[in-house]
Amino acid sequence: MHSDQDVALAVQEPHRTAYLQGSPEGGSPRISLQPRPHEAGLIGVLPGIAPSALGDPSMAGVHHTRYPYICGEMANGIATVEMVAAIAAHGMLGFFGAAGLSVEKIEAAVADLEARCGHSLWGSNLIHSPQAPELEEATVDLYLRRRVRRVSASAFLALRPSVVRYAFSGVHTEPTGGIVRRNHVFAKISRPEVARQFLSPPPEAMLQSLVRNGQLTAEEASLARHLPVAEDITVEADSAGHTDNRPLTVLLPAILSLRDELASRFSYRRPIRIGAAGGLGTPAAVAGAFALGASYVLTGSINQCTRESGQGESAKAMLAQAGIADVMMAPAGDMFEMGVKVQVLKRGTLFGVRAAKLYELYRLHDSLDRIPAEAVSSLERDIFRQDLAGIWQQTREYFLQRKPAEVERAEREPRHRMALVFRWYLGQSSRWPTQNHAERRVDYQIWCGPAMGAFNEWVAGSFLENPAQRTVGQIALNLMFGAASITRAQQLRACGVAVPAPLFHYRPRPLAADEPGFELASIPAHAH
Repeated sequence: MHSDQDVALAVQEPHRTAYLQGSPEGGSPRISLQPRPHEAGLIGVLPGIAPSALGDPSMAGVHHTRYPYICGEMANGIATVEMVAAIAAHGMLGFFGAAGLSVEKIEAAVADLEARCGHSLWGSNLIHSPQAPELEEATVDLYLRRRVRRVSASAFLALRPSVVRYAFSGVHTEPTGGIVRRNHVFAKISRPEVARQFLSPPPEAMLQSLVRNGQLTAEEASLARHLPVAEDITVEADSAGHTDNRPLTVLLPAILSLRDELASRFSYRRPIRIGAAGGLGTPAAVAGAFALGASYVLTGSINQCTRESGQGESAKAMLAQAGIADVMMAPAGDMFEMGVKVQVLKRGTLFGVRAAKLYELYRLHDSLDRIPAEAVSSLERDIFRQDLAGIWQQTREYFLQRKPAEVERAEREPRHRMALVFRWYLGQSSRWPTQNHAERRVDYQIWCGPAMGAFNEWVAGSFLENPAQRTVGQIALNLMFGAASITRAQQLRACGVAVPAPLFHYRPRPLAADEPGFELASIPAHAH
């Protein structure tokens, strides 16, 4: 019989080949990391498992990544240029958090990323903006002009011309006849009906409209009919921010099945990658996502409390104390009138409760003037901290500079005016934490999913417990190496090896991307 130490070594060094020897007495196979070609009873050779081998190999071929791992785009620039550049330096893909920023700020970030990373291993966010479609289009104009090759399209409830225009601008054929796409859309979805639109060729009417408007050429539109809008789909389960709170174990298999159905129907000739996001804060969760068939994993909430994050220091401290249940759903500022919600941190802030109160007042009343006087007093004292007339004046001046039509509508429609006033709080509350407004700490809107609490529990007692030690690189490397270790433990157990339960729990440790374990060890020829 092997010892627990032999099994532990096989799990802790998952990149190394494991040799299984049958036991003459029967029972569990014996484990060795050393080839024993002359010893009788060799019953199996298990190749090593490295972090680079966990996902779809086409991820590396198309996007030049070393590991199938993405650092997601946290809005308001919380996913900073520094964060994206840091994760790129480790051979992983990062997306800049462009949502909520002006086109000028996005362009400055894009220029910085070009200087640091060229055009590899990074992208930027394109968030659906139903209240400001012109901003959506202007952002696409910027991405095309600056040759941003990867865009994460998020919060889309349906396919939009802006996404199709980006996806197929510059598509062409190579001499061998293959279709080459310059721009890659990573579509972040949480519903099969939305995924279907991104996994299908664009609608004919939309293509014809883009050609008529001079936004695509006839050749680009013709080639688009043979391709899905997105060849990278990020399945977003119970995540921070915009989410439908769906379990990954339910949603990911459904989208994988849908991918296979549509790939067959449209005779696609190259792989479509389906990634996993939401709830991924531990190696076990990451290993589980890959076991379900994910091509790559994407993390979000857990990166907010890293050194590279654009989140404020007081908010980072709050995140570092969060537990799994310390989150809640609250009205979304960008889709307030539609009743759309986002997942936010609950512990240490009253934002969620106060935002819900605003939406309830909006739902019950036709205008600010119809709200009972005692409720108005409460709003002015506790939430806005100034009179509503002053808030409207600030809001009016803001929109007069950026979108005068909103002011015109608000002056015609009292209910719309009420919505704009309430959205002032929802918008400011997401900026107060990034700007470290300590006096507004109780009103911080911090987008957060349950993965943050799971991460905090996992790193307790390790070097990553200290927020000062949390970097996106160390978090990513530990998650990926830990996922490989847990996958190896499961592999051994499936082969009949008795694997002690503690080996399914990987503990964080300082890692370097080039240290042993991140590339596969070769199998000696005489062991084949």
